[in-house]
Amino acid sequence: MCSTTKRPGFGSLIRHLALPVALTFALSGSPSLAADAQAPQQSAQHKTTTSQTYVILDPIYSTIHDGGKPRGLLMVELGLDVPDATLRAAVNRFLPLLRDAYVRTLLTYAATTVRPTRQPNVEDIGNRLQAITDKVMGKQGARVLMTQTAIRITR
Repeated sequence: MCSTTKRPGFGSLIRHLALPVALTFALSGSPSLAADAQAPQQSAQHKTTTSQTYVILDPIYSTIHDGGKPRGLLMVELGLDVPDATLRAAVNRFLPLLRDAYVRTLLTYAATTVRPTRQPNVEDIGNRLQAITDKVMGKQGARVLMTQTAIRITR
């Protein structure tokens, strides 16, 4: 009679090796994770300009409404030119407040003024964003520079 020996299956092998492999990665990864958490964040970011006075903001998107229904998106890319170093430091501190004010204004503007059948008034948008910047900062000196304004219509 022939005896058959059972060989462990692939699933069994994975179960037996999973814990030692996980522990190895966990123990060897801990010092580097701690070092990464303490190191300043340096990400590969596309710079619009090499100017030290330019503060980059993420694009702002707002829904375009027509007849009570969403009909598209308004996208505005902008940055701030702040030559004064003291004011630039204040702008960087107030960036969340500025962004919130920009988003609120553009949401209202896109819902009430922008129509899917015509281009938005870029000068009007720029003037609104500049007025908000001056109001939030409490003084003039941070100039709004719009790099792109576009709409995308959904049918």
